[in-house]
Amino acid sequence: MSAPLRVGNASGFYGDRSTAWREMLDGGELDVLTGDYLAELTMLILGRDRMRDPALGYAKTFLRQLEGCLGTALDRGVRIVTNAGGLNPAGLAAAIGSLADRLGLTARIGYVEGDALARPDALTANAYLGAFGIAACLDAGADVVVTGRVTDASLAVGPAIARFGWSRDDLDALAGATVAGHLIECGAQVTGGNFSFFTELPDGGHRPGFPIAEIHPDGSSVLTKHPGTGGAVTVETVTAQLLYEVGGPAYLGPDVVTRLDTVRLHQDGPDRVRVSGVRGTPPPATLKVGVNNLGGFRNSMTFVLCGLDVPAKAALVRGQLEEAVGKEGLEFTLARTDHPDAADTEAASALLHVHLRDGDRARAGRAFSAAAVELALASYPGCTLTTLPGDATPYGVFTADAVPQDAVEHVAVLPGGERVPIPPPTRTEAATVHATEVAPATGGAAARPAGTGPTRRAPLGELVGARSGDKGGDANLGVWARTDATYAWLRGWLTVERLAELLPETAPLTVERYELPHLRAVNFLVRGLLGQGVAASTRFDPQAKALGELLRCRVVDLPADLPTGPPERVGEANA
Repeated sequence: MSAPLRVGNASGFYGDRSTAWREMLDGGELDVLTGDYLAELTMLILGRDRMRDPALGYAKTFLRQLEGCLGTALDRGVRIVTNAGGLNPAGLAAAIGSLADRLGLTARIGYVEGDALARPDALTANAYLGAFGIAACLDAGADVVVTGRVTDASLAVGPAIARFGWSRDDLDALAGATVAGHLIECGAQVTGGNFSFFTELPDGGHRPGFPIAEIHPDGSSVLTKHPGTGGAVTVETVTAQLLYEVGGPAYLGPDVVTRLDTVRLHQDGPDRVRVSGVRGTPPPATLKVGVNNLGGFRNSMTFVLCGLDVPAKAALVRGQLEEAVGKEGLEFTLARTDHPDAADTEAASALLHVHLRDGDRARAGRAFSAAAVELALASYPGCTLTTLPGDATPYGVFTADAVPQDAVEHVAVLPGGERVPIPPPTRTEAATVHATEVAPATGGAAARPAGTGPTRRAPLGELVGARSGDKGGDANLGVWARTDATYAWLRGWLTVERLAELLPETAPLTVERYELPHLRAVNFLVRGLLGQGVAASTRFDPQAKALGELLRCRVVDLPADLPTGPPERVGEANA
């Protein structure tokens, strides 16, 4: 079929806008509506749910959202694909069947399983499956397909395989659809959500609509949204999402390795961005496995340090708490939010965050928080806390592993109950990651030598946008330039060494830097910034979501001749 496949998305995480399913179904034409509910932290949450009740382990909110939308989707022929099955796709499929019966509807439901691996020493262990199981369910006539842990992009790639009949050898098409899936999987993040230049959006970023990918038979796509919805779809909003939670130019997946350095974006009209040129190579012989374990217990208390002698006050608290509960597992972070000569208490105060992690729940619980409260009349002048004494809470630790593709029993359970094994790819290649500080350029503007010409002191974000996020214990930070001239400066100026100067917490860590000239972007992968993952991190920004905005606010020497504002305002093509 030559007509494009219109794939919309109505959920980017477990807790996303509850009305998005209804908005997407009522807003315009769709062929498929997807919902992404799984993240590394979500799998831990579902694992704890399952410990309490073995019948759980799936995203319960999806059922509530589906109750008001299933009939509409069936009437309009919109097929639903979601990974809300989490740790129990069969359980969610059965619950959807019961829901349909209660509503008097006939729904053909398929599901995909095999991602769960037997790891007695782990709370959860799930391989990231590909898209061919989803396609098999759709080929068998499923109206709803439920999965466990598949790659986020697979929710869009699977329907495209079913529509266009791609085989595992159609690597470029699979790669193109993978990019489309990656772009829509985080919902409104590609339509103006969390966008560096949100003040330039037509509605100021107030309520961005959810995205649609029009996927073509060759794997190219057009990103868009329903008419009349908020936000915008521009080359820059798409670039921002393309840089989200990626590493090097070789984007590894179970079905294909997608070359992000081949992606080309072009504004194809208002709220329409064409994605083309994507190339794919054979997938690796292994699948990524996400493993969650309970790491112990933690607790936190925050002291307010007002006025003079802030470092000395923090040192006093540290010494008192270490004497009271011992040094092991204690972490102290002093946030200098105080301003000199301030006229009110809040503006004059710094915050001392104290964290304790321990395998002993009692020590991390009341023993710690009560010791902190007991300092209220026996510590620094003006001593006060923003937290009440409380018990410790368990925290999880995420690690990534790998298993051979042929060691995983990927199975599509069709609407009629038939179990169809999904064979692994027969053609694989060793995964290679080019971890160099400055990757070779493949096009775009030549680098401009740093330090030439007049400069002005201003925030870096006047010239560049950024998007950052978590990848287990690592963080990625993608930075894009708004014009060719700015990119020529950026790629010569923003080195790993410069990043360490601007973001000192990255200095002792391994940092990989990659260039994506077609996107006018550089991407950094900061190894170990988040420690044992978001569930265990005590960092103020535990998922590194604000890392890009922190970089953008740093005041640096910008070339005085580089223009500010969007590309169209400075007379440069936005492509």
